[in-house]
Amino acid sequence: MIQRRAGCVLILTLLMSLLISACSAQRSEKVCAVLDTGGENDRNFNQFTLEGARNAARKAGLPFDHIVSDSDQDYLPTIRNFVEEGCGLILTVGFLMRDATAIVAMDNPDVHFAIIDAEYFPGDVFGPDQYFCPESVDSCYSEEGGLANVTSLMFAEDQAGYLAGTLAGCMTKTGVIGSVSGMEIPPVVRFVTGYQNGARAYRPDVQTLNSYWPEFNDAYTGKAEGDKQVAAGADVIFGVGGNTGNGGMLAASDQGLMAIGVDVDQYDIFPEVRSSLLTSAAKNVDVAAARAVEKYATGELEGGWQQSTVANRGVGIAPYHDWEDKIPDECNRAVDLAAEGLKNGTISTGG
Repeated sequence: MIQRRAGCVLILTLLMSLLISACSAQRSEKVCAVLDTGGENDRNFNQFTLEGARNAARKAGLPFDHIVSDSDQDYLPTIRNFVEEGCGLILTVGFLMRDATAIVAMDNPDVHFAIIDAEYFPGDVFGPDQYFCPESVDSCYSEEGGLANVTSLMFAEDQAGYLAGTLAGCMTKTGVIGSVSGMEIPPVVRFVTGYQNGARAYRPDVQTLNSYWPEFNDAYTGKAEGDKQVAAGADVIFGVGGNTGNGGMLAASDQGLMAIGVDVDQYDIFPEVRSSLLTSAAKNVDVAAARAVEKYATGELEGGWQQSTVANRGVGIAPYHDWEDKIPDECNRAVDLAAEGLKNGTISTGG
């Protein structure tokens, strides 16, 4: 009887071991992405992050899943649900998911996270209940600053904005340029700061207008803000912030003026403003997301932050497309010189 019981215990132990191994294997393979509001076809951040991550996962033969957030109240429960579903890598899109990502990451050190546009520092506090690291700071944070199981995919928005601003400062005929922005969060502020300083570096007397709006998916208000800036003399509008920024560019296009896109090359994805689109201040979010998935698949994804810059071609400005033959040589030279200065560190964006 004792031997029979011992045998049963051994079998149960082996079964439990196999079950745990199976769960671990599942967790180590599945890649999941939590998108912000605005939908997966927002012609912007969500869409390109999703495409980059999904394509890389398929290429690596990894299971993939994603979900679109209906509101900011969805962030925390959605990320937690993906952990429960066995996702080994969870990508979250945008600065607004910073706190929710950190809270779940601290509770689940065996899961890797990659977040677009948010970085962490030792001593950070997350959540309305002043949520601290459950064990110790050393076990939760990497030496570089940030959660040890989180990779922050960062971009030098100020550099892309600076190049776009240099072009705008050269192209404006009225001496007034504008920007219609989404929420006043660090990535958006960096874009605007770089844009304005780039324009001033080329043309010190240029007047810069800007409006922030606490929503990334409000094209109607963006259009209204763009109309105000056009009425104030702006002949170049930089749309900085999803569909809200798109509305600002539409205001410029409707008046036959110039527009500058953001995040991705908006020439093909926003055809309504194609004839007015000088360029786009681009962040290669699809490349960054794909690279994170690729490194995860090979076991090389590390915590800390990875920054995309002009020097490593992670940010820049998109082709001029319809404006290729309309950009004066002087403006081309100004943008080239600005890019070279950003690469070698002789130019500061002020961002």
